[in-house]
Amino acid sequence: MAKLYIVPTPIGNLDDITLRAIAVLREADFILAEDTRTTSFLLRHLGIEKKLRSHHKFNEHATVQSVAETIAAGRCVALVSDAGTPGISDPGFLLVRTCIEQGIEVETLPGATAAIPALVQSGFPCDRFCFEGFLPQKKGRNKHLQALADEERTMIFYESPYRVVKCLEQLAELFGPERRVSVSRELTKKFEQTVRGTLAEVLDHFRAAEPKGEFVIVVAGRPKPGRRSECLEEADGPQENRKQ
Repeated sequence: MAKLYIVPTPIGNLDDITLRAIAVLREADFILAEDTRTTSFLLRHLGIEKKLRSHHKFNEHATVQSVAETIAAGRCVALVSDAGTPGISDPGFLLVRTCIEQGIEVETLPGATAAIPALVQSGFPCDRFCFEGFLPQKKGRNKHLQALADEERTMIFYESPYRVVKCLEQLAELFGPERRVSVSRELTKKFEQTVRGTLAEVLDHFRAAEPKGEFVIVVAGRPKPGRRSECLEEADGPQENRKQ
């Protein structure tokens, strides 16, 4: 059946791909990839030979219509990003919206994403949270964070290793240095690490230890007036755990 499949791929550990995702990648007529080199490596690992086409943030506006027309003509297409679920801080939204507008069936497979594991292992409330993804690099960054200072839900941010310290500094300035935070890096990989504590404590940690890898920053929501924070309280500085 002509259809667009949204296929999550591992965020680090290649064994995290689902059996269903493998089946879809094998059966699709072709695969749209954010970076064909990265996806080629995954397909070789899975023993899949499949024609790849580039679909990334620099060409998606120009190609999304032709892709939709190809699917409408009877092709089955799988969309993947370099890691995780397409559309979540990755290309995918425009193609999904175009297909829906043109009556083309879209099916999204469940699978890997960095946000949920980082949220759950933060120890902060998971019943209500907001995903903020990557903050603006320059224009509007402070204004965006100021608007979140009174947010009572747990907040999730993605950040590059080059801006982790700057991000923690801004969060400490706008949210207060005592706000609790959990910073996870290299999730599912050999050197996976999570550091928990106040913003001031975790900031000191990453000032001393050079940030490396992909980061997820989980910030506790602002406690309601007169109510003790539900997140974990530690008394002796930042708490760290690494994969053994």
